[in-house]
Amino acid sequence: MKPLIPVEMIEKKILIIRGEKVMLDADLAELYGVETKMLVRAVKRNIDRFPSDFMLHLEKEEFENLRFQFGTSSRWGGRRYLPYAFTEQGVAMLSSVLNSERAVHVNIAIMRAFVKLREMLSTHKELAHKLAQLERKIEKHDEEIKVIFDAIRQLMTPPEPKRKKIGFRREEEK
Repeated sequence: MKPLIPVEMIEKKILIIRGEKVMLDADLAELYGVETKMLVRAVKRNIDRFPSDFMLHLEKEEFENLRFQFGTSSRWGGRRYLPYAFTEQGVAMLSSVLNSERAVHVNIAIMRAFVKLREMLSTHKELAHKLAQLERKIEKHDEEIKVIFDAIRQLMTPPEPKRKKIGFRREEEK
């Protein structure tokens, strides 16, 4: 069965705000096939299901920053109110609030996108850790190689002559 929405499309809509992976209400409304105001209205009717770790209400500065990053305000239209951002748990809760077959299918696709993103991030963390270990090894080897080169240079430099000059010397030269 072909997925309702490609995971790649969902991944592009996942943002990092306040250190959390979130999706904005307008993007979710588009995926669920409802108007943003209807999604927000359903959330407000069930606000006890959306504690602060499930949903963030963006501040003006955060929203302006997002609009600046995307270079246009047309993505979210002429909003009167600041958007809500839903964490993975908040998105899971949305399917129960919206209570439609499409919401269930879209929700499954979104959960898969979050899982895929989490797997990619853990892979990147593992690679970063291994790279750091390799850098430390190389730095240690660089220090050891430098010591070897310094020792070779000392061996290559000719010793200063310790012989006395042959010949007659005046008293003042002695």
